Amino acid sequence: MSPTLSRRRFLKISAATIVAGAAAGRVSSAIAASTAPTGLRRVPTFCDLCFWKCNAIATVRDGRLWKIEGNSNDPLSRGRLCPRGTGGIGASSDPDRLRSPLIRTRERGAEEWKEVTWDEALDYVATRMKKIAVEHGPESMALFAHGIGGTFVKHTLKAYGTPNIAAPSFAQCRGPRDVGFNLTFGEEVGSPERTDIANTDCLVLIGSHLGENMHNTQVQEFAEAVGRGATVIVVDPRFSVAASKAKHYLPIRPGTDLALLLAWMHVIVTEKLYDAGYVAKYGYGFEPFAASLATFTPEWAHPETGIDPETIRATAREMARHRPATLVHPGRHVNWNGDDAQRSRAIALLNALLGSWGRKGGFYAPASMDVPPYAYPPYPKPARPKLDNPDKKYPFATESITTGIRDATLTGQPYPIKGWMVYATNLINALPKQADTIRAIQQLDLLVVVDVIPSEIAGWADVVLPESTYLERHDELNVELFKEPFVALRQPVIDSPHDQKPNWWIAKILAEKLGLGAFYPWHDIEEYLETRLKGANLSLAELKRAGVVRGPRQPIYFDEGVPAEFPTPSGKIEFYSPQLAAAGFDPVPRYTAPEAGPPGAFRLLYGRAPMHSFSRTQSNRLLSDLMDENAVWLNAVAARRLGLKTGDYVQLRNQDGAVSHRVRVKATERIHPDCVYLVHGFGHTARGLRHTFGRGANDAQLITRYKTDPLMGGTATNVNFVTLEPAEAT
Repeated sequence: MSPTLSRRRFLKISAATIVAGAAAGRVSSAIAASTAPTGLRRVPTFCDLCFWKCNAIATVRDGRLWKIEGNSNDPLSRGRLCPRGTGGIGASSDPDRLRSPLIRTRERGAEEWKEVTWDEALDYVATRMKKIAVEHGPESMALFAHGIGGTFVKHTLKAYGTPNIAAPSFAQCRGPRDVGFNLTFGEEVGSPERTDIANTDCLVLIGSHLGENMHNTQVQEFAEAVGRGATVIVVDPRFSVAASKAKHYLPIRPGTDLALLLAWMHVIVTEKLYDAGYVAKYGYGFEPFAASLATFTPEWAHPETGIDPETIRATAREMARHRPATLVHPGRHVNWNGDDAQRSRAIALLNALLGSWGRKGGFYAPASMDVPPYAYPPYPKPARPKLDNPDKKYPFATESITTGIRDATLTGQPYPIKGWMVYATNLINALPKQADTIRAIQQLDLLVVVDVIPSEIAGWADVVLPESTYLERHDELNVELFKEPFVALRQPVIDSPHDQKPNWWIAKILAEKLGLGAFYPWHDIEEYLETRLKGANLSLAELKRAGVVRGPRQPIYFDEGVPAEFPTPSGKIEFYSPQLAAAGFDPVPRYTAPEAGPPGAFRLLYGRAPMHSFSRTQSNRLLSDLMDENAVWLNAVAARRLGLKTGDYVQLRNQDGAVSHRVRVKATERIHPDCVYLVHGFGHTARGLRHTFGRGANDAQLITRYKTDPLMGGTATNVNFVTLEPAEAT
């Protein structure tokens, strides 16, 4: 076994021998031996840099990974990748990536390790998981996982016997939206979202930053919609890229979006601009819904939102003029103010008034390929139920709540959580209130992190397992619900440069060490994939050649024969929700004004940039060349009042005294005077991320408060406020 490693030695282990070039396409010869074959080799796969999972073609030239392009047969990318996708080369060549399994040698968070073999690392994990199962029960082990790569890790944890498996994408991202639409239509909008932007005549974006948040298909269709003259209405405190394309830009006061939505619906209902035939045929409870809107006039909304009443009326009429090909976008990261499921329900109701659900230019009915699952043995039935939502405190939660698992870890109630396994999600930055996450970690008997880079959560782990990048591994098949059915294959393009392993191998070997080998009856991943594909009359060889196989087009609109079915209790679109009323909630959304911050403070908002994914890509040299640190957007008038100008360095201090790294000011007219804005994912504190350590401000450090959505347990984070203090430029 290797000797204990100092932090400096750990950094060396974390650093590959690669020196990434500044220009796209320059990668290290460490990826391929000097005896690598010459010529070009093109390998289809699909991307892993966001949940869209676009199909791509990677080209290897003279044994080296050279470039990544879109697969022209892919209905998602249509042959074009976003900046993150084309920059994926930098994920493999990242000199900061993890290289070997590591076991902690000092207290958690000290980032001091010893390098071990895979056998040693997985023996360590299996021994401690067995101990947890004996002393506390297998339910006391929890898994946090993000993305399709977590499929086999989830399989192993379910076979082990725990029901406590969660993804931050629900409670920290899309959950309120899914619940709001489910309460209204009986269905969620899905991922990718079932938005028919390609055929919309009026697109309404409320805090959705298409063009900055690079969901490939939507961004391409958005650009085409702008090009053909579709009306775009953007509601945002910040003049985003999408706002620059809008016919109507509404610079709303932060936190008041629900007031605007209610006023829009008031206009559409009182002026009888809604789709009366659609509502009569498919709606339930329209009369009490309409009556509840009586007081929500544009004049009422004006002092709340800052939007002129005539602008509210004009935009409502514009939406109605183009119905049913008007799409009010449901958004993605929608955890803002604490009433987010009700705000999302209001968006669903506005779409229902316009008749857009199931209609061309609105929301289509997604299709998928029929690829049977692998026939595994049944999982053991856990002795105790999952503990994230005891007594159904949040009655409309449809998935596990990450912060609920964290709370149980802290309190030991309703039973203790003693181990965490974390796959491909940086929980330190993903969950609000970092101090609670760290306190929970300190109470664990085991923390295992599977990651590609030495992220902040890896710095707190007992065991760090280095995963191969998506360009170096197979994964589960992508059988996506989308406008067109397809199945796609991820396969290795190159070998892992060091001692990294694919997730399926890690999950399989760990299961065998836990005595759960019966749950992996297949020898390797190709045998597993071939078995699944045979059930769909497809072959692995075919997918290896093509990367993606498309099925025949299916009906996707009501007028094409899709049944107009709404799996709500009433079997209809529920304008008035008996479910909510029975649970003690407003059956029609009602507005509550957001709480004000301290005098002189700005509401902290954050979002995405087109070249980065969460906090995963800042060490990717090709992508960091495009943006290597963030800046704080500050209204120009406020900047002058504070004596600040663009380029000045400041620190952000929040209402609880948390202070950010220094960050440059971007003084601009393009943001509401009440708020500031940061691109998420910067200001890394993990020492192993040498390239990006301390660059810019980390919004997660400043999110020390959150409001929990009472319907579904989502954590609203736009409730933190900051002031700006001068900082040294060095």
